[in-house]
Amino acid sequence: MNKIYKLTNEWKEQQLLLPIWFEDGKIRLIDQIKLPFVEEIYTINTVEELAKSIKDMTIRGSGAIGIAGAYGILLAAANSNGDRNYIKESGLLLKSTRPTAVNLMKTVDEMIEAIDNYCGKEVVDFIEEKASEIIERQLGYEKKLGEYGAELINEGDTILTHCHSGALAGAGYGGRALSVIRKAFEQGKNIHVFTSETRPYLQGARITAYELERWGIPHTLITDGMSGYLMKLGRIQKVVVGSDRIAANGDLLNKVGTYMHALAAKKNNIPFYTATSSHTIDYDLAHGMDAHVEYRNEKEVTHLNGQLITEAVTKALYPSFDVTPNELISGIITEKGVMISPYLESLLKVK
Repeated sequence: MNKIYKLTNEWKEQQLLLPIWFEDGKIRLIDQIKLPFVEEIYTINTVEELAKSIKDMTIRGSGAIGIAGAYGILLAAANSNGDRNYIKESGLLLKSTRPTAVNLMKTVDEMIEAIDNYCGKEVVDFIEEKASEIIERQLGYEKKLGEYGAELINEGDTILTHCHSGALAGAGYGGRALSVIRKAFEQGKNIHVFTSETRPYLQGARITAYELERWGIPHTLITDGMSGYLMKLGRIQKVVVGSDRIAANGDLLNKVGTYMHALAAKKNNIPFYTATSSHTIDYDLAHGMDAHVEYRNEKEVTHLNGQLITEAVTKALYPSFDVTPNELISGIITEKGVMISPYLESLLKVK
C-alpha cells in the first residue's frame, strides 16, 4: 500500500493531477462533470457507488477508469471478508459500466486473475500491492509515450486535440494525447493547442482547457466543426488525440468526432496521430467496426447542464465513440515507440 500513499502524498511535487486515489480504506475521486467551476472530491465507500460514478462519467477517460477498476477490486477485497466470489461479482459489475472501454476490462481481469492463489486477509494484502503496481505502470506509460510523441512535435506547431485525453483521464501526468503535448512544452518548444469543445459533455472545453491552463500551455478553444476549415487555412500542423481502444489492425475507437478530424487531416495532408498505451490495444479485436460501441442516453444531447435545449419531442442520438480507420492514422504513439503502418505487424512489437 506504500506506493499508493506515496503517489498520493507526492502528487504536488510531481505536478500530477490525480483523478482518483485510495485513502483510509475508501476511494476518493474528482467529479469531472463539475470541472472547471468546482473541484469537488467524492468519497466512494462501495463498488456499487464506484460503478455508478463510472457509468455517470463522474470519472472518465480510458486510463482513469482502468485505475478505477483496480481500486474497485481493492475496495471489493477490503469489503469482502475474504469472499472471492464477491470480488469476482464486483469485477463483473465494474466491467458492465462502459462496454467499449477495453482498458477497464483488462485491468479488472488482471486484478481478478491475480487472487486465485490467495484467501482471507492475504487477498487484501496482495490486491493492495497489485493495485500499486498497476498505477505505477500506468504513470510510466504516460511519461514514456510522452517522450516518444514529443519527438513528432516541431517548434512552432499548432496541435489539434479532441475531447480530453489528459492527466485526469489517466494516472495524473498527461494521460495519452496531453502527455505528448505536455512533454513537448516541457522541452521548451513553442507550441499552441487547439482544443475542440467536444459535445455533448464538453470535455475539451471543461477539462482539456483546464489542464492546459494549469500547465501554462498556450491554447485556444474551438467548436467541433471548425477543424477542417482551420486546417485548410494552414492554422493546424498536427493532430494528436487519445484512444479508448485500438484494434489489432490499428483502427482507432475514440470519442465521437475523432473520425471527422481524421478525414479533414487526410484531405489537408496533416499528420494525424493517436497516443495510447499497450494496455489499450485489443489484439482480440480484428477491426474497429467489429467493436460494440456504447450508445448513451439521448438526454445527454437534448439537455445541457440539466436544461432542455431543443423541442421536448425532438429525438437525439449519441454514440459515445466512433471508429477511425487505420489508413487515416499517421502513427500510433505508445510507450514502446511510434508504430506506423502496416499496423498488423508494427503493433505486435507492443504486445
